[in-house]
Amino acid sequence: MRVYGILRKNDFSPNHINNDIAIFQQVIRLLEKEGVSITVVTEDEFLVMKDYDKEPIITMGRSKALVHRLQELERTGVLIINSSFGIQNCYRTLMTTKLVENQVPYPDSIIVDTHADIEAIFDILGVPGIWIKRGDFHAVHKEDVSFVSTKAEANNILAEYALRGIEEAVISQHLFGDLVKFYAVAGTDFFYWFHPYDLNHHKYAAYEQINGATAHYAFDEAALQQTAQLAAEVLGVSIYGGDAIIHADGNFHIIDLNDWPSFAPCREVAAEAIATHIFNKFSDFIDLTIFQEEDKDDINYV
Repeated sequence: MRVYGILRKNDFSPNHINNDIAIFQQVIRLLEKEGVSITVVTEDEFLVMKDYDKEPIITMGRSKALVHRLQELERTGVLIINSSFGIQNCYRTLMTTKLVENQVPYPDSIIVDTHADIEAIFDILGVPGIWIKRGDFHAVHKEDVSFVSTKAEANNILAEYALRGIEEAVISQHLFGDLVKFYAVAGTDFFYWFHPYDLNHHKYAAYEQINGATAHYAFDEAALQQTAQLAAEVLGVSIYGGDAIIHADGNFHIIDLNDWPSFAPCREVAAEAIATHIFNKFSDFIDLTIFQEEDKDDINYV
């Protein structure tokens, strides 16, 4: 089987360029051991490719141009992992809307135009402050996920978004509790979670600054895994990771979910699970394709 593997652009791997490359390369090596022939290309190389012929695709790519192209292919029946539609659903505004609509526990949030004055919203959500997150994409710059404690800071961040051409932002309440990161792969038993501040592996620095040191609150790990799986199914991704806040009473909220993260703290085991998931998807796809071709042969045309 010939397959294309699309690398993620460095622009979309803030502080994780090497980790993103490492997990992708490790999965590729495992699949090649199983006889899968993989041509690895960059996002830009794939977009200008002339000889592509509907082969299955493994992708970590996130650029809007690539996602649009992959969606065109996916509509024609091309197998793409993660689904290009799922990748797009992880963009912040879509993610927020879909998770809330499907009753996934998520912080109280409001989607706003970046030209809006959010003083009224701050009065509702702003103790001890609010999170402002760009709505149209993942976090690429430090300011794309910002905690602000005053109305002036909030309006300044929104104005900066507007100047950068970002039209929408997600305003979310700050939740008190322990920050937990998790990684998972659909169709496998793999689920890994940890407290990122214990390993100095985090992107939401404000949580530790405001909430204090990790308290290691007890919680139902199976329930977190089940909720993470629901969130991934709602968004349509099968290789995923995210962040959650664990409260003192053991309840939790999902605050973020991403397509194919770095899996850095658990790369060896994660790569095995990802490769197994992808290989099984390929096998199912081949069986279905063969069945469809055989079914066509049985049709009697008049």
